[in-house]
Amino acid sequence: MTDLGGFHDHVARVDLTDGSVDYEGIDQEDAEKYIGARGLGVKYVFDNGPDVDPMGPDNLLAFMNGPLTGTQTTMSGRIAVCTKSPLTGTVTDSHHGGWSGARLKWAGFDGLLFEGQAEDPVYAVVEDGEVELRDASHLWGSGVHDTRDELEAEVDGSYGKNLSMMAIGQGGENGVKYACIVNEDDRASGRGGTGAVMGSKNLKAVVVKSTTKMPKPADSETFKEGHKQAMEVIQESEVTAPNEGGLSLYGTNVLMNATEEMSGLPTRNGRYTSTQDEADADPDDPNIDSENVSGENVRENILVDEPTCHSCPVACKKEVEVDVEHKGEDMNVRMESYEYESAWALGPNSMNDDRDKIAVMIDQCNDYGIDTIDTGNMLAMAMEASEKGYIDEGIEWGDVDEMIDMVERIAHREGDLADVLAEGASGVADALDAHDCRLDVKGQTMAAYDPRCMKGMGIAYATSNRGACHLRAYTPAAEILGIPEKVDPVEWEGKAELSATFQDMHAISDSFDICKFNAFAEGIEEYVMQYNGMTGRDVGEEELMRAGERVWNLERYYNNLAGFDGADDSLPDRFVEGHEDAVPGQGGVEGSLVELDRMKDAYYEHRGWVDGVVTDEKLDELDIDVGPGTGVSAGDSPAPADD
Repeated sequence: MTDLGGFHDHVARVDLTDGSVDYEGIDQEDAEKYIGARGLGVKYVFDNGPDVDPMGPDNLLAFMNGPLTGTQTTMSGRIAVCTKSPLTGTVTDSHHGGWSGARLKWAGFDGLLFEGQAEDPVYAVVEDGEVELRDASHLWGSGVHDTRDELEAEVDGSYGKNLSMMAIGQGGENGVKYACIVNEDDRASGRGGTGAVMGSKNLKAVVVKSTTKMPKPADSETFKEGHKQAMEVIQESEVTAPNEGGLSLYGTNVLMNATEEMSGLPTRNGRYTSTQDEADADPDDPNIDSENVSGENVRENILVDEPTCHSCPVACKKEVEVDVEHKGEDMNVRMESYEYESAWALGPNSMNDDRDKIAVMIDQCNDYGIDTIDTGNMLAMAMEASEKGYIDEGIEWGDVDEMIDMVERIAHREGDLADVLAEGASGVADALDAHDCRLDVKGQTMAAYDPRCMKGMGIAYATSNRGACHLRAYTPAAEILGIPEKVDPVEWEGKAELSATFQDMHAISDSFDICKFNAFAEGIEEYVMQYNGMTGRDVGEEELMRAGERVWNLERYYNNLAGFDGADDSLPDRFVEGHEDAVPGQGGVEGSLVELDRMKDAYYEHRGWVDGVVTDEKLDELDIDVGPGTGVSAGDSPAPADD
């Protein structure tokens, strides 16, 4: 039991197999060591064991709040979903914003732990500290949007006032390996296949009904001081300043033009480093212009609203409305949000710059409940595989109408190619013998930052505990935006240490759980004050950073026990020096390739690991109690640890 402020000391453990619900408290020591949300969620998943089948009943699906979720803390509307990933086989945590995390806290919960597998589809209703399971057979086969409308009527709540819903669409029901859980219609726990795990459990949705019961700080003066300082730096930042900063004006898609200009935008499945580089390479080819899908273009032409998440002054969500014709059919779509990663994956990386039809595909992905990044990457992979003759009847570069149809087929696993693409990069590479077309790490595909241009992103992708991810260590903050200081993006030295620092910092914010965008303005000083003020603890900056490092190492150790080591800290061959398939960068980064081996050596030395494996010494140093003799010693051979 914990007496820390910011916690209700109340978690529901739901056995879907027999329909029982038990309630338990939060272990005080775990809450102090792992903070909350991501950290505590991963600890629950770790304790459940690494040998479970991700799609089997023994896998644990944890929805976890942090001590700052649902409070006055700026950007504190997030929630972590933690489980073993069916896409990668690693531990994964995936977060979404909006209001469901805050409302879960206001309904009296720190977390929901789902075990087992329901015989028939069910949904969970959370209200006033209790969880009830109800029949969802009539909802199975529905998209997220229709499910939301139906459940709003059934639960007798007012959506957007006292009601939130986290649901899966057809993608999760059909076991698409990168299916996601969608909240508020269009905000997704997108990465790692959390929606596929939810679907495997026959859990259609989690509906949260609550009144606004915001937790009070244990030390109100410290919290007030920290909150004031955080707001000041957010308002002063060129990135986050309300109604002025780049994120506030253009959303995440403010980065489209910036990465294009620095030759950091992977194009044509990562063959080129910008759309201009691709055009210069073959002027006779059909060319595209990334500016057509940029945040500036979106704001000027199709923006209709700017909704926000709980306690957020930035309002980075850009809601759009488009009218398009698709194969003779008129389509009207209104959706949020036109994100940078989504626009890139379904746009330039697939040789498509049709702004409005990209909006249609983002809306499809949200409704079907599939990750936009992996979906776009699968389409680009299929295009390259088609070009190389690995697929008899494939899909051509930039065929946007076929892309729209393929998104639907992937979600329903209709047709041989769509069924293969639903398996993710590893499955596609194996099925088509197209390993030279894959852009993934540990089975999860890369995001919209070319590692030939941003070397910090290269080591961050490679060492990410949940597969390729830009949000484990957002080094573009330093490499593009100069936050906390500007570094040379194409220089490899120092990037291992930079990445590790970002990894630990983001583990802290994910465990609070607050939006990573606060890190464009806030630092460890603001984190400490707000955390201490809310919980009543008295930790210093070093101790809080140590907690972030502890979370990171626990995740890595889980992966070690699941069979992962340094060999899995890789990048696609086309980006890495020394590989016969390497494609040097073009334009402003002409000739650049990633010095991966040198960065990995520096990274492991900094972390105190042996070839990607957490040592017994590191476990002891960080006070990670997982039982004796399960790691490796510093002088041991770098073999994966035994469970």
